[in-house]
Amino acid sequence: METTKNQLTPEQKKFLNGLSNYLDTKLYYYGSIQRPDYIPGKSDIDIDIFTDNEHSTIAKLQHYLHIKKSDFKKIVWEVRRNNKLTKGYKLKFKNDFINAEFAIYDEKYKSYILEEHTSKFILPFYCIWTLNILKILYYQLHILPGTYYGYLKRKTINFAFGLDDDKFVIL
Repeated sequence: METTKNQLTPEQKKFLNGLSNYLDTKLYYYGSIQRPDYIPGKSDIDIDIFTDNEHSTIAKLQHYLHIKKSDFKKIVWEVRRNNKLTKGYKLKFKNDFINAEFAIYDEKYKSYILEEHTSKFILPFYCIWTLNILKILYYQLHILPGTYYGYLKRKTINFAFGLDDDKFVIL
């Protein structure tokens, strides 16, 4: 998870390596960047950050990314593997060369969040095909609205594993 299955651009590598060094912590990649359905320049890059001090990490991210504290959304997530509630922060960030979603969690949640995310690295072929079709309809043809795309993507991935939707609450 510390490396990506799909290749990042040189600008993205430099930016994310610089961020990792600045935060003095590892970045853990999950989502489509680790699967065959990743579309360079279109798909976002999902990144977990684990820390002993969430507020300090958020302050450092604010400084590095030049963003406001209000850009971070506090979340509560019930992890399906153990039904434990986890608290953290989400940040959607986009600039000229990177589109990323950061999830910042306390270190105590690390083991089961990583287990949850790595469980979705390998999907059945029919899910990869479906995801690629959805991404063509959304990213390239622009005929699928974003809300439908997100909904259908979640349903496709959850169907592959016979799971219900994640329970996320944004506070």
